[in-house]
Amino acid sequence: MHINIPNILTWGRIALIPVFIGVFYLPDAWANMAQKNLFAAVFFTAAAITDWLDGYLARVLKQTSAFGAFLDPVADKLMVAASLIMLVQLDRVDILVSIIIIGREITISALREWMAREGQSASVAVTYIGKLKTTAQMTAIPMLLFYAPLLGVSMYVVGSILIYVAAALTLWSMGYYFYRATTGLAKNTDST
Repeated sequence: MHINIPNILTWGRIALIPVFIGVFYLPDAWANMAQKNLFAAVFFTAAAITDWLDGYLARVLKQTSAFGAFLDPVADKLMVAASLIMLVQLDRVDILVSIIIIGREITISALREWMAREGQSASVAVTYIGKLKTTAQMTAIPMLLFYAPLLGVSMYVVGSILIYVAAALTLWSMGYYFYRATTGLAKNTDST
């Protein structure tokens, strides 16, 4: 395992998961629900910022590593899955949306692993659709955690719309990755 600044930030992102989830389990005497929502949204946002920052620093400092390339998407998936499960428990996200998003993450991770074994990992590399999906998720989740209006705008309503957009992009990107994978495998089979 290679220790560098980007990997430390990624580990920090993973360490923040129990923090922003654990906030909701604080006794009410320590924090009311509005405070819990605020703390969870701030911690999630901090974790999401490290997602961008670790990738940026890895490129700028030339500290990319195979371990970092493995750990970064794992941290993202853990963050999203944990927060969606918490949001379902808080009755802020429909369970079907959570199943679609979490199920897609598991499925595409398995697809990428299989395609790498087949020597076709480039056919399921991250695409623009996948990046849009991630942006919608990472914007929606802190809004849904925050829950209250901000500057007269309902974060719950905007977050709910964005999480449905993320679910639609999730299905679209999954279909696209499967199409690329089957096309890549068909070309590989035709050339042998």
